[in-house]
Amino acid sequence: MKNLMLVFGGQSSEHEVSCVSATTIAKAINKAEYQVYLVGITKEGKWLAVDNIEDMQSGEWTKSTKQAVLSPDATKKELIIMDGENVSHVKIDVAFPALHGLYGEDGTIQGLFELAKIPYVGCGVLASAVSMDKVYTKIVVDTLGINQAQFVYVTKEELMDMEDVLNRVEAKLSYPVFVKPSNAGSSCGVTKAENRVALKDSLLLAAQHDRKILVEETIVGRELECAVLGNQEVQASGVGEILAAEDAAFYDYDAKYNNAASKTVIGPELPEGKEEEIREAAKRIFKAVDGSGLARVDFFLEKGTNRVVFNELNTLPGFTSISMYPMLWKDKGLEVEALVEKLITLAGHRFFTDETCKQ
Repeated sequence: MKNLMLVFGGQSSEHEVSCVSATTIAKAINKAEYQVYLVGITKEGKWLAVDNIEDMQSGEWTKSTKQAVLSPDATKKELIIMDGENVSHVKIDVAFPALHGLYGEDGTIQGLFELAKIPYVGCGVLASAVSMDKVYTKIVVDTLGINQAQFVYVTKEELMDMEDVLNRVEAKLSYPVFVKPSNAGSSCGVTKAENRVALKDSLLLAAQHDRKILVEETIVGRELECAVLGNQEVQASGVGEILAAEDAAFYDYDAKYNNAASKTVIGPELPEGKEEEIREAAKRIFKAVDGSGLARVDFFLEKGTNRVVFNELNTLPGFTSISMYPMLWKDKGLEVEALVEKLITLAGHRFFTDETCKQ
């Protein structure tokens, strides 16, 4: 039996969503093949060993007295669990970071796994870092000739001369515009600005989440998503559509997780050829950032023109009951248990291929 470390929680604004995703994943792991070690990271950054899934669900895990440390020593590959005076050393065969957003999806924890030489689920350091950074994702996609929204890149430091920033945005883009922290997920800190006053407020809000800010033109159209799976050989799922609640300005964090009126549709009716165009674009973008394991690629189908327009790339999509990624694969006959097993297998294949090539 192999030892699998499932990491969840984290210091990002998506902490709570991570806990829910990890619960789904933990239940889906084949317990006959893997001994699962649950490691929760508190909002303050403390690593704790968690006894059971029930504590994950209830939130009681944060009261654990067992500290956990992942050793970066590549000769050990071990998780160290300290319970009072008792210290145990557990060799880890594979890690599953069920972490969304900052410090979990941005290449940070992936770098720790690389140092420890532990195979891990999902994209590597480069793909994670580039894909988490919306500005750099757009720079990469620009090289592919795939449509995307026009944008202006702003840094927090530049906001010291707010008038100059506002003028620069207005010179290139028309209102309304979307303002996004470059490195935040689940639409945290994202707002829609209808005028100059709102733009200023939106920039200041985004700066609370990240020092890099993306200001984008508004694309009016249908919100569509596609799941990708694989390493060298990449598969794309069908397409799902997001229907934000009518009272939501856009599909933000609250609309996703707190508004029951928001819906997802698997296999929506699309103009001829558009589903295949989205699937192919998703695979091209995933490969361009050197992706591996999994990702969800988001698009718009622009109203009036029917242009497929790239929106965002998410390298660790949610695994909640309302998350598009597992639903898209379930529609293709891959239940969550089989999907999780596939992801763990891909982690091993990628690691051992990389290690063989280094010899």
